[in-house]
Amino acid sequence: MKLEIVSPEKVYFSGDVALVTLPGKLGQFTVLENHAPIISLLSKGSVIYKTNAEEQHIEINGGFAEVNNNSIIVCVEHAK
Repeated sequence: MKLEIVSPEKVYFSGDVALVTLPGKLGQFTVLENHAPIISLLSKGSVIYKTNAEEQHIEINGGFAEVNNNSIIVCVEHAK
């Protein structure tokens, strides 16, 4: 799957991942390959993603995510 984590100022991550866990407004959820299309508001928390063998995380203050055709776009105001 292709993941992009972006803000108005910069691109925090762009690349292929095996899974992504997001802090949704109604609770944390994980996106795997061939996930159904979804748009979700995000809360403050960690975006966790797994590349080949490494797990990475980025702290966000909120935003939204769109999942469609094995592409995940996460738009945030600010990340660490």
